[in-house]
Amino acid sequence: MADETTAASGGPAPLLRVVRGEPSAEELAALVAVVASLGAPAAEPPTRRTPEWNANRRMQRPVLRAGRGAWRASSLPR
Repeated sequence: MADETTAASGGPAPLLRVVRGEPSAEELAALVAVVASLGAPAAEPPTRRTPEWNANRRMQRPVLRAGRGAWRASSLPR
């Protein structure tokens, strides 16, 4: 009866109302936590990094320079 008079008098409407049964304080707290989490915005998914083995720059052919010792340098990693 008190809930009806509060809502009718212009006060804030209750978030939840127990219609049947007698839940414990822990059960009500769990229910309020679940209902409150439903209204929260979803977290953004983490950004995906391109793996190094699949990077576009690895598909480009390296520039081979002609000159003294070039044959040795052609096999060295850059």
